[in-house]
Amino acid sequence: MLLAEEREALAAAGRRLAERGLVIGTSGNLSARRDDLVAVTPTGAVISELSAAEMTVISLADGAIVEGDLEPTSEVPMHLAVYRATSTCAIAHTHAVTSTAIGLVCDEIPLIHYTMLSLGGALRVAPYATYGTEELAQHVVAALQYKQAALMRNHGSIAIGGTVTRSVDHLELAEWCAETYARALTLSAALPGNADGEKTAPRVLTQKEQEDVINVALASGYGSTKKISQ
Repeated sequence: MLLAEEREALAAAGRRLAERGLVIGTSGNLSARRDDLVAVTPTGAVISELSAAEMTVISLADGAIVEGDLEPTSEVPMHLAVYRATSTCAIAHTHAVTSTAIGLVCDEIPLIHYTMLSLGGALRVAPYATYGTEELAQHVVAALQYKQAALMRNHGSIAIGGTVTRSVDHLELAEWCAETYARALTLSAALPGNADGEKTAPRVLTQKEQEDVINVALASGYGSTKKISQ
């Protein structure tokens, strides 16, 4: 079976996303790339129930089916465009609730939390286009430039990573950021304003604060487990 390891990882990712409530039924799609081949979830399938054998393998060059019995996701143009534009090895896309909601009313999620630096900073919202089109694919490629995740207007969210697991990590973080930002906007609207009646907008990290976080993270090895020094 071609791309056996990647296909197993996609099946596990589908179950994980469903358990987290980030994917419902047939919404969303996943893929993993190795060299010139891409394993993708099939169209119309319940992602949480897919097995490795049910994944379809396509050519990176033209999307032609190389192995598999099921038609690949309708978002093949988007997946292939992202792979061609980046060095990423995996893509996760779902219709996560809060990411979708934020994409209806905002052009980006500003850098409200230092963990967003691992995604490349503020998250852009790609302009709307019909699913499965080259137009949407190009919007998403632009929104992902120098980023590990992005939102999609009237659609959902997408994340990339060096492995399937990392792409799902990034998608989960993007949804957490969307939820946090949504709650902050709600609180801002509900709380009394200042003496002039102006509302307090959610606070965004300054450039210096971002640089300080990066320096501390690099010095401490933030995000990696470490053995206790004896």
